[in-house]
Amino acid sequence: MKTVSTSKVHGGVQGVYSHASDSCACDMTFAVFVPPQASNEPLPVLWYLSGLTCTHANVMDKGEYRRMAAELGLMIVCPDTSPRGETVPDEKDNWQFGSGAGFYVDATEAPYAKNYRMYSYITEELPALIAANFPADIERQGIFGHSMGGHGALTIALKNPERFRSCSAFAPIAQPSTAGWSRPALEKYLGADEANWRAYDATLLIEDGNRFPELLVDQGTADGFLDEGLRPWLLEDACREASMALTLRMQEGYDHSYNFISTFMDDHLKWHAQRLR
Repeated sequence: MKTVSTSKVHGGVQGVYSHASDSCACDMTFAVFVPPQASNEPLPVLWYLSGLTCTHANVMDKGEYRRMAAELGLMIVCPDTSPRGETVPDEKDNWQFGSGAGFYVDATEAPYAKNYRMYSYITEELPALIAANFPADIERQGIFGHSMGGHGALTIALKNPERFRSCSAFAPIAQPSTAGWSRPALEKYLGADEANWRAYDATLLIEDGNRFPELLVDQGTADGFLDEGLRPWLLEDACREASMALTLRMQEGYDHSYNFISTFMDDHLKWHAQRLR
């Protein structure tokens, strides 16, 4: 692991790091905020998964999480959204696929299967790296994210309920197997057999019996992707059918941007902190 940069903020340290990833067969970059309480004890870890076109840096620059994370004693880990590099297959003119659009799946189709293994990277490789190099209480983990990252957070939590104590999302892609901006990516990564997509669709995972104790979702009513891409009512229906606890808050007038995310970031951090204590 290499240190790219560190900076003191709110008494803690915001760092950016890189390493050679076995899962993604390329160098990967990620960010970690370590709050000041880490000098006294290991701290709970909260994973933030970003959306389409983003890197680790977007939430660092615009998410406004450090003040509250420092107050609550939460370590925040912000991975990248996909593998990157000259040898990584990509569609440079397609913002919904390839670089910046890993969709947190383990690809099975050539030529993507070698590099696009973001599910394994987030659930196995990077947690091991965090546990080995940071003052993390790895027994206390939560996960949240935005849009594509909200989709990732929901599916990862549903498949790993023994690992995560809390899960929330900002404007997640609730049913990526039927949304226009995610179906093409799932087909390229996972093949034409839609049965293989179910493992990466929150609503279908719930339908197939996966459970998580409770979910928090915030969604802006002025989000331009709401009706065709995000469709939180599908997640609401799935949770209702499964008698699974979901708090869905439709936030009047908010869009899909980091202005929306930063407005409700404190709420999510406090919600996770209560469950990670």
